[in-house]
This record gives sequence, structure tokens and C-alpha cells, in this order.
Amino acid sequence: MEMDSRRSLCCILLLVLFGISIQYQCSASKIDADQTALLLVNASEASARKMPDTLFGIFFEEINHAGAGGLWAELVCNRGFESGASFTPPRIEPWSIIGNNSSVIVSTDLSSCFDRNKVALKVEVLCDNGGANICPDGGVGVYNPGFWGMNIEHGKSYKLVFYVRSDETLNLSVALTSLNGLNKLATKTVVANNVSNWTRVFVLLEAEGTDSNSRLELRSTTKGVIWFDQVSLMPLDTYNGNGFRKDLFGMLKALKPAFIRFPGGCFVEGERLKNAFWWNKTIGPWENRPGHYGDVWGYWTDDGLGHFEFLQLAEDLGALPIWVFNSGISHKEQVDTSDILPYVQDILDGLEFARGAPNSKWGSFRAEMGHLEPFDLRYVAIGNEDCSYSKYRGNYLEFYSAIKEAYPDIKIISNCDGSSKALDHPADLYDFHIYASASDMWFNASRFDDALRSGPKAFISEYAVHGKGAGKGSLLAALAEAAFLIGAEKNSDVIEMTSYAPLFVNDKDWKWTADAIVFTSSQAYGTPSYWMQHFFIESNGATYLTSTLQANPSNALIASAITWQNETDNNNYLRIKVVNFGSSRVTLSISISGLSLQSSGATKTILTSSNVMDENSFTDPKKISPVKTRLGEISENMDVTLLPYSFTSFDLLRKSISIRTVTTASDLESSF
Repeated sequence: MEMDSRRSLCCILLLVLFGISIQYQCSASKIDADQTALLLVNASEASARKMPDTLFGIFFEEINHAGAGGLWAELVCNRGFESGASFTPPRIEPWSIIGNNSSVIVSTDLSSCFDRNKVALKVEVLCDNGGANICPDGGVGVYNPGFWGMNIEHGKSYKLVFYVRSDETLNLSVALTSLNGLNKLATKTVVANNVSNWTRVFVLLEAEGTDSNSRLELRSTTKGVIWFDQVSLMPLDTYNGNGFRKDLFGMLKALKPAFIRFPGGCFVEGERLKNAFWWNKTIGPWENRPGHYGDVWGYWTDDGLGHFEFLQLAEDLGALPIWVFNSGISHKEQVDTSDILPYVQDILDGLEFARGAPNSKWGSFRAEMGHLEPFDLRYVAIGNEDCSYSKYRGNYLEFYSAIKEAYPDIKIISNCDGSSKALDHPADLYDFHIYASASDMWFNASRFDDALRSGPKAFISEYAVHGKGAGKGSLLAALAEAAFLIGAEKNSDVIEMTSYAPLFVNDKDWKWTADAIVFTSSQAYGTPSYWMQHFFIESNGATYLTSTLQANPSNALIASAITWQNETDNNNYLRIKVVNFGSSRVTLSISISGLSLQSSGATKTILTSSNVMDENSFTDPKKISPVKTRLGEISENMDVTLLPYSFTSFDLLRKSISIRTVTTASDLESSF
């Protein structure tokens, strides 16, 4: 992630908030002293334009423990004991020892049965259930607190899988307990006589209590040496059994995203190439995945959420997958184009894994993982924020040519900005990122007004207010982002996709602010930026209408108008969205030409709060969230009130009428 080069001086925010005008065109304007404005909506056939079906989606990056300890429901942190293997002596955090040096010694060695995960945990139990050195009550061993506490819920079942070996008879107590170990939520005893070779153990634990700050314990009261490896604890009630935490998945599903971009972001690149995300190390049985250290964001991931799971996530969401892969470039290294062909072949293999027939080499691998049919992968991005690197264009062309030859239908996304200057290489789309202060984001609502109208379309894959005005997710940030998206609707003839970033943050690991969804092991809430995106769900594939604000030529209002069909009642609606970025209440006169409205059945939805820097929280998770009310009698000419610092949507029920939209040659080329 990086700041957009067009970022304006931060003082612009002060100018806006104190009412000093900044010139802006078309649908944005500031209100003069009488607090009124006029919005003209033209619904004529000449005005109507279909927006892309893919205009609004989501972007998932492994940052802020979004996946490890978040969306991916694995409860054990460092399940393979690999994350601290490079240290001397090796570290096992967050695993901790139960007992003291007179009763137990814990270390690691390289005796695992898994070729790509050689580290195993060695537990030497020095005490016994009799004799001179009697074990303390409950025994000794190790425990794992998960990712800042495991959420264990009464009545739910948890699947514990681990690998073990010992030359002695195994007598092991496995338990879910409170963080201090005093309150047991679930417990079982594992007894086995012949585990001299590595043995897979499965235990189903049924919780008899609830604690969002729990831990997993492995204890013994029998003297001897026990080796452990690949310890996994998963709740049974993940989404469709596919491993996704239900509440977090549900929040994504509620956005109805047209696409999901994954797995990064800088996570794809790494500071060093060895720490980049390599798809073929993240597939197959979870026990065989080596995991890797994400050196950009500073934590280990076991890659349980891997290439297959990302594709499955897209399918479960009903969204198109967009795979971002490494272009042979990290933050600090570049592969010379003369050496890039093995990397190109690796990506062709990854595409075959996703799209190949079940009897193909890599397609059969996917089929063995339980997905016989190919995934619907239509987009790939070559690298992330790599355009400035000297080797990028050469590497890009090698990837582009090979992919187009093998999969001519796949749309390829370049990292280079093609909005103001034609690209010097072929591409179907170009990637555009913008992180800016609230005032700059507002100002950038017009960013694509003068963009090139021919050539590749834009994929705004990362946008968000960051820095001044962002807080940890403020109303001000959401309003500025809403204005930017209204600008994206207006320019949807050259913008094909947009997605907010970052998507998730674990409340214990804020690597980046702000984010759309904040969570702990047991709770989650959407920031105002998350709720703001709900206003644009129906814009995918909707019809954009020309709208014009008439007021003083400065910018505290921006508006758009679309027509869309409600899937629930099959009625057709005119939706007018307006952001009031100013501190004054505004009376907006709306005049609609070209269509007729029903006098009833209209609603108003508003996002606002008493303070522009208000945020949501775990104690008040919906302090700033959409509030929907019914409107009284409406007509094609009416007045509405806009509250200060607000985002308002008016859904007006149309009388039966058909609007023909203008379809251009470029629209046909980009259709599916």
C-alpha cells in the first residue's frame, strides 16, 4: 500500500470545513447562505448508461491478522511450531509451558514426518503419577491461547487434530479451558499403546461453557517423551464447512460483492521474495503446507487460507475471483526478465489448478481437494504496485504473452496507471490505488473526469481515507469515500471495478488504519466505511443517469442518480444518493425529467452522526450505520432535507417505464 501521488495539501480539509470554496465541476457544489440547492435528474434515453456489473467488490489482504486469527477459523496460532524456527534458540510462541523445570522440559527438533514442516515440539515429562517426583494436579505440558484468546461457545463442537509420537504408552489429557486454566470448558483423555511412529489423532470436543478468552491444553501425568506436530483446532460450524468464520463471512456476504481481489497487496510481494505468497506452497493437505513469514506486515501465517481457499471464498460469496500474483518482484528484490520463465510457468500451473479439467495435472490436484469443476477465474493482476521497478515491464510482458496464449479470455491487470497517459504495454485493465486524507479523497471524486476514454479501463483496487480524518474509522472518512465512489459511478464508462482496503483488522493488531471491519475472537463490527459501501450494492449493473447540481460553484455536495431493479419485490426504483460534506443543513430541491414516479413506496436511508469524527465500537457497534425510513408522498418535483455531514439515499418507486441504455463498443468488449 502506498499514498497516491496526487494527494493534495492537508490544509484543504480546513478550507472545506470552514466553508472556503474549492472549484469543482458537474454534480458537486457548495451551498450558499440560504442553505438551498437544486438537483436536476435527466432520465432520458440519451442520458442513460449501463454501469459495469463488476463496479463494486471487495479486496482481501492478509494484513492486521485478517485471515490468520480472523476470517480463517483456525483457533491454534503457530500450529506447526514453524514460526519461530529461525531463531536461536527456536521459539514456540504463543505456545507456553504448563509446569516448571523440575516437572517438564519443552524444546523443538527437526523430527517431523512432514517434509515441508520439519519442526516438531518435544515435551519431556519428568514427573509421574507416582514415585518421588509426582506430577502436579492435572499434569504438565503445553497450552496455546490462539490469536489473543480462543472463542469457545457452549454447545458447540470443535475438531481437534494433532500428530503425536512417543516410545511410551500415551496418556494425554486434552482440554479447552479459561485463559488461566482453572475453568474447564471441554476435556477428553487420549490413551494409545502404539505411537512410536507419527500418529494422527482426532478428538471432537463439545463445549460445556462459554469463554471468548480460552486456551487449548495438552497435558500428561506419565513420565516419558512426547513429540507433537501440526496441532489444529477448528469449530465445526464454519460457513458451509469450508473453514470461514461465520460472522465475518456474513459481513462480507452482506456487501454482495461482484468480485474479490486476493491475496494482496504487499502480502503478495514480500520485503524479500522468499517471504512472498507462492500459491503452490498453500495447497493440498493443511499439514503439508509450510506456511511463511509475512515480512511486510510482520507475522507468520500457516497458509491454511491458501490459493484453493481464496477461490472457494469467491465462489461462496458469489463473487468473481481476481488473483494477484507475484511478478518476480519484492520490495527489495527483482528477478531479471532473462530468469523469469520459471515464475511464468508457476503462474500457468496456478491457472490450470483453478481452471483446468479434473484430469489435467493441476486440475486433478484441485479435484482431489474436493472441487471437481473448475473455478470461474476470469481476472489476474500481474504484481502489486510494481510499475516503478525497472524489471516490471519486461517481466509483465512475459507473463502477459504466456497467459494470453493459454487463456485468451482472461483479463490481465497492469500495475501502471493508464488514466492520464496511454500505457506502453498491452493490458485489459490498469490498477489504481489511492490512500488520502478525508479532504483529499473528497477532492479526488473528480479524479477520473479527465481520464483517457479509450484503452484499458481502471480497476481502483485500493481506496480509503488514511491519515488525517481517518481515525480508526470515522464518519468523516466514510463521507469522503462515498463522494469518491459517486465519482466512480459518474466515470464508470472508464472505471470497471473498485474495492476498499483494508477489509479486516483484528483489534489486537492494527497494522493499518482505518479498516472496514474490526473484530476480536468473538465480536465484530463494521466501521462507517463498511456501512457506506452498502449504499452502492445496487449500483452493479444499474443504469446511470445524468444529474446536475445548481448552487454556488464550490464543493460540499455531490450527488448521483441511478435506476435499478429490486430483486426482492421486482420493482424498479430511482435511487438518488447525496453526500453533504458541509456543516450546514441543506434543503435540496429535486427535479426529475424523463420518468414518472409512484406517489408512495419511497424510502430514505441516511448515514450520519452528531460528530463528524464519531466512530463505531464494540460497545456501540452501530452508532453510525444506515437508518432507513419511509418517505411520505413524493413526486417528480420535491424538496428534501440533507443533514450536516451526512450521506443520504432516496429510493423512489418508478411507474412502469423502460429506459434504453447507451452501449458502446468498449462496453461490448468488456462484457462477459
